[in-house]
Amino acid sequence: MSKQDPAVVLLSGGLDSATVLAIARAEGFACHALSFRYGQRHAAELQAAGRVARSLGAVEHRVAEIDLRAFGGSALTSSDFTVPKHDAVEEIGGGIPITYVPARNTIFLSFALAYAEVLGAFDIFLGVNALDYSGYPDCRPEYIAAYETMANLATRAGIEGGRRLRIHAPLLHLSKAHIIQRGIELGVDYSHTLSCYDPAPSGSPCGHCDSCLLRAKGFQQLGMADPARR
Repeated sequence: MSKQDPAVVLLSGGLDSATVLAIARAEGFACHALSFRYGQRHAAELQAAGRVARSLGAVEHRVAEIDLRAFGGSALTSSDFTVPKHDAVEEIGGGIPITYVPARNTIFLSFALAYAEVLGAFDIFLGVNALDYSGYPDCRPEYIAAYETMANLATRAGIEGGRRLRIHAPLLHLSKAHIIQRGIELGVDYSHTLSCYDPAPSGSPCGHCDSCLLRAKGFQQLGMADPARR
């Protein structure tokens, strides 16, 4: 890899994706950040993604427009459901929660794959995690491996490019505390990020959804205050 090989980085504006962008940059990639306006309840995460992209030196930050409200089926895209709230991380239940957006990572990775082909990139980064996460099926290592295999079968770059397309999930086996620690080492300013599933109109996190509670757990384990909560 040359020092300026391009990479596509999926950037939600949350803690995990910000850390992944910092990792990709530290590995020497020219990072092209990709976010989505997909019919989610709020635009605050896209504002956060813009802040993160600027602060971490992304080459560019694109926002793709898709509308998953056409299908619904998730508390993040449909008013038919409410975002679950709890007082403690121990109250988060098992199973796949209603905040799961059907096939979201598959859709996002497909856009990233198309973007990578146009850029001549062979590397895609995303911030999925199989430890401190909400039980989503598209955050598992088996899924990432299967998608990478498909990507190399389904694209011109995979067949003719002479190199394998790689799907990088560097946070896959890290706890939230380890993710935060890694980001701090790489200079991530977590005050720019937003992890909440149901923020206030002002963009303030609710503090009680699964994502807020898992984030809080990570900072607490490190004995640190969350800079986004000050």
